[in-house]
Amino acid sequence: MNQTTSDPSLRGPAIPDYIKAIPQYLYPQHLLSRLMGKAMRISLPRIKDWQIRWFIRHYGVNMGEALSPDPLSYGSFNDFFTRALAPDARPMATGNDQVISPADGRISALGTIDGGGMVQAKGREYTVTELLSGNALDADAFAAPFQNGQFVTIYLSPRDYHRVHLPVAGHPHGMRYIPGRLFSVNPATTRVIPRLFTRNERVAMVFDTEKGPLGLVMVGAIFVGGIETAWAGAITPSYGQPVSLWEYDRSRHPELSFRRGQEIARFNMGSTIILLFSPDMVDWVPTLRPGAQIRMGEPMGRLT
Repeated sequence: MNQTTSDPSLRGPAIPDYIKAIPQYLYPQHLLSRLMGKAMRISLPRIKDWQIRWFIRHYGVNMGEALSPDPLSYGSFNDFFTRALAPDARPMATGNDQVISPADGRISALGTIDGGGMVQAKGREYTVTELLSGNALDADAFAAPFQNGQFVTIYLSPRDYHRVHLPVAGHPHGMRYIPGRLFSVNPATTRVIPRLFTRNERVAMVFDTEKGPLGLVMVGAIFVGGIETAWAGAITPSYGQPVSLWEYDRSRHPELSFRRGQEIARFNMGSTIILLFSPDMVDWVPTLRPGAQIRMGEPMGRLT
């Protein structure tokens, strides 16, 4: 596995990591996340204004980047959290062959999907088949285009921008909701919980592009109030539904053609995005490495 180890998430777990992570097995994860979702949607001015002001102070949010910079203009904390950015806040890398970052965040891992295996943290691996398909009957076929391809994992902290944009132009080929747990996806938990990204609830999307299939997986986490896409609306919370599959034929859904950089989804709280590329599809820029901060629109690589 071609990995660098400069990011703390790629070192082995320490005792404080276990102290933070192990109690999560006991939490009523879905209940807590549903309660958080309700709290984020309170519209009573006295409460939502306090929530927003506290969050801005605590995380140092730059409201100058927001399309609506006035914190009191938002109808709820969730509206604030999923706020749109001003048009010039994230300049997009020029050139249609540029692969851009889909979101603001930190690169926690990247490398080659050797034999279908991917690195979560030092000593922690999982497979692309598990990630994309859960227990679906077509698991191997859905994951096949990415065997021996490349991946990059981006961790979104609470302070980051939480809308997700398409790295290259494409059309959705398929999407699936995969139920699961809701462990935190912070670095400490990533180092401790085995196969974390394949245990957690997630939405996996595959797009057809001019250079081949592109996978984009949005991994849920505790206190994530929901995942929604631009064309299907809210996918989570699911309230106990099984694996759900959607397929999109381009001839039937010509409206589902997305430009590079166009918004395709959003998190209603922080979490993780995993991008999957088919073999020989992309060359990374030299600055793309674990631990690096990246913002939506910045170049990650070039299509080959």
